[in-house]
Amino acid sequence: MVRQDALSLRCPKDWTLETGAMEYTGSQYIGEFVDGRMEGDAEYILPTETKYIGEMKDGMFHGQGTLYFPNGSRFDAVWEKGLVVKGTYTFSDGLQYDTENWHYCDSYDRRFYTEICYGLKPAGISQLTNMDPPRKIPPGCYDCGDGFYNPNTRIVKDYNYRFLRNADDDEHEWIVRTCRKGWDETMGPEPKS
Repeated sequence: MVRQDALSLRCPKDWTLETGAMEYTGSQYIGEFVDGRMEGDAEYILPTETKYIGEMKDGMFHGQGTLYFPNGSRFDAVWEKGLVVKGTYTFSDGLQYDTENWHYCDSYDRRFYTEICYGLKPAGISQLTNMDPPRKIPPGCYDCGDGFYNPNTRIVKDYNYRFLRNADDDEHEWIVRTCRKGWDETMGPEPKS
């Protein structure tokens, strides 16, 4: 929904956005309108600071367009009526996700992308994440890949501590089971005193 004072009417079929404020969603739209709908080349900024730059039609992503994420990653895609037809996800470090031949950190090759590019560390020096040195995780939280997760509040905040989302039960269980913790735990049998 666009605020009425954000639009100026030239003629019934030609709306032009003046300020770009979106009243209910907290989003921002920079582009043209046709028959009161977002259409043409545009920039759409979500409240999470994810930004879409590309073509719009009838108020939806349509044609060539790219989603830019706050963490530096991007998703280049062809869209049809708001749905992805074909796309490529590129991580902030330049690694591209390949749906057909994805072998990154799998059972065959457990290296991180930075290890593939720059080589392995000497024996005895572990690399815990693709980022080296890894981020410091707040006490009691987990690093879930796009931010920190607090299992007590079930909130994921980005690395700048801004709200991203509430985790549902499935995401909570996955994070607790698989993600890096902000505290140390003894693994295996405890040493005898």
